[in-house]
Amino acid sequence: MRLLIAAYTILAIAATARAAVQLATKADEAPVPYALSAAAALVYLAIGFALRTERLRLAAAAAAIELAGVLAVGTAELADLGHWPDETVWSGYGAGYGWTPLLLPVATLVVLRRRRPDG
Repeated sequence: MRLLIAAYTILAIAATARAAVQLATKADEAPVPYALSAAAALVYLAIGFALRTERLRLAAAAAAIELAGVLAVGTAELADLGHWPDETVWSGYGAGYGWTPLLLPVATLVVLRRRRPDG
């Protein structure tokens, strides 16, 4: 569990920094991708908080939202590149972050499923 918390903390810092720079310097160029990077940062903060405080249902819900976001953004990019003038944290299914945004929620959901008494 500590490894997941550390990973989400690092991703939260990276995504927050990315979104802050993008929104502060060129928000008008690609507002949707930059807002998605900020949303990713909020999701990472929520998951890290939920894991640290043992709010496992919240962590699972937020990890599912993260996975859905990564899949939606990655697929939307593949379908029509014209709508994405710049990258987000979730672009290319998280390729810019070593596909961690795609793999980490899956790992989190697996770990949380195994922690359940009936799972």
